[in-house]
Amino acid sequence: MGELGRRATLGGALASVAASAKAADWPAKPITWVVPFPAGGATDVFARPVAAQVSGVLGQTIVVDNRGGAGGTIGAASVARAAPDGYTMMVGYTGLAFAPIIYPKAGFDLGRDFAPISAFARVASALVINPAKLDVKTLKEFIAAAKAKPGSIDVASAGLGTVPHLTLVNFQMRAGVSLHHVPYRGGGPALQDLLAGTVAASFSSVATLVPQIRAGKLRALAIAGRRREPLLPDVPTMDEAGLKDFRAVSWFGLFSPKATPAPILDRMHGAVQKALAAEEIKRVWAEQAAKVELESRADFTRFVGQEIVRWSATARAANVELE
Repeated sequence: MGELGRRATLGGALASVAASAKAADWPAKPITWVVPFPAGGATDVFARPVAAQVSGVLGQTIVVDNRGGAGGTIGAASVARAAPDGYTMMVGYTGLAFAPIIYPKAGFDLGRDFAPISAFARVASALVINPAKLDVKTLKEFIAAAKAKPGSIDVASAGLGTVPHLTLVNFQMRAGVSLHHVPYRGGGPALQDLLAGTVAASFSSVATLVPQIRAGKLRALAIAGRRREPLLPDVPTMDEAGLKDFRAVSWFGLFSPKATPAPILDRMHGAVQKALAAEEIKRVWAEQAAKVELESRADFTRFVGQEIVRWSATARAANVELE
């Protein structure tokens, strides 16, 4: 080995030792968790309780910083560019898996630029209708009505390029139907018009629908998760209703810039897993119809990779590009 080779090897070894030393001292100051969506949204609702618990586990403050805009891409891109020292992380969700396709100028790629740390929660979507607008009682009847009059059923979403929109795109491909997509600026306005009968149907997270379903204002036809929802035990899964292997689940989890040292990632993973086992977390998650996720960092990394492939394919089929 020549002199340059020896120097390169020594330099690499010293850098590794320095990184290990920093990791051993971590966390020595407050940690920022960037939530790339506004305060009060679904990602924020899951981030803050976990942050409070993790602060106690690590003995260091977790600062939740909301940086919303452009479908989460502004905040996500800022974390992708952050120093990989364990002090800036991101609470992400399903939409970031396909964001670079919907937003060509996103400035990040979830698989390339981030290291997954731990899942927080998963929340299944449900296909719901306004029974006063559309008189069907089962998923099979809904599909039959859509096939009888293609494009006649108005289906609301939270907006172009959102998870509910892509869920609708995938549903149409899988069920072989044509539905009329009506995008709104957020899930709230979409739900209001669904209740008013302006639109006939929607794919929405279970938690936001339970009160209206129990009151008879909306009817849930199927849950797009693997299991029935305890809050709606009489509503079948898509599998049970006849559309096999159809899934539409929003997931939330913690990510760090790609080059963050493994010891930091592992320690944060352990802290999050402890946090998720807390009774307070279980209580809040139950209110949100969310499943608590306890799994290894490798399992979550593998899951995120699969989700990027799956949702990206649907995003390309949707053929939507936003600024």
